[in-house]
Amino acid sequence: MRTLLLSVSFLFCTMFLHAQTDPFAALDSGMKSEPEYATATFKGTRLINFQTVETPGKNTLDFRISHRFGDYSTGLNNLYGLDGPANLWLGLDYSPDGRLVVSVGRVNIEKLITSGLKYKLFRQSLHGWKSPFTVTLLADWNITTIPAASATYTDEFHYTTDRFNFTYQAMIARKFNERFSLQISPTMIHYNEVIAISDKNDIYALPVLARYKFSRSVAVTAEYGFRINKYSPTNTYQNVAGIGFDIETGGHVFQVFVTNAVGIAESQTLPFTTQSWSKQQFRLGFNISRMFSF
Repeated sequence: MRTLLLSVSFLFCTMFLHAQTDPFAALDSGMKSEPEYATATFKGTRLINFQTVETPGKNTLDFRISHRFGDYSTGLNNLYGLDGPANLWLGLDYSPDGRLVVSVGRVNIEKLITSGLKYKLFRQSLHGWKSPFTVTLLADWNITTIPAASATYTDEFHYTTDRFNFTYQAMIARKFNERFSLQISPTMIHYNEVIAISDKNDIYALPVLARYKFSRSVAVTAEYGFRINKYSPTNTYQNVAGIGFDIETGGHVFQVFVTNAVGIAESQTLPFTTQSWSKQQFRLGFNISRMFSF
């Protein structure tokens, strides 16, 4: 009898432990598995000129170089813009958790120093419409350090605060399948000081970004920045447009494109683009991104 009781007890314990480690036990008990989210909606944190919903991974630093050549309309003597003048942006984005991003950078136009925060608020669910979109919020604070006499976007700076401008975005994107992604980015830009007294300090715009991946490492990209309000009655500005390619090469993402934007930061491209595609005033550009994980 003692042997029988010990055998039954041993069998019961074995079945109990097996139930705890059985991979189907959660399904049998009605427990739900962890949700799955869409990844790589876009390959980089920027597409051409504009930010995407993507953020670097946890404890990852993204070092980015953005370069723009001169206008194609300058002709053969200037090698269709390749001789310059060139515009350059060096930027660093760091994420401690894969969702919050702290950024700093510098653009040679207006000697602009950029800084900001970016946060991935929602992630798109892979199954169903529980969370149909990825939503990322952005707030940038920028300051121009160029002498007032050389500034393009203002006449003079009376106070240090006159040098500041701000960009706020809500980026909403969906990865429809493994090939196609689409994003809209309602945007507000605020300049503490404007060029003319009749100009408005607040600029509203709606950039639209799209990416279509047609091979494992190459995708075609396009974006269009629609300006909502007419903030300057004295200047005629153009909407920003660009088309290009994403090329993935190991730990690098190389983006090559043509765009009519001269500036690189959103606070430069959306408000102050005067170049027109109809006049062949577009330029070749590229972005190079390198990720470092810690």
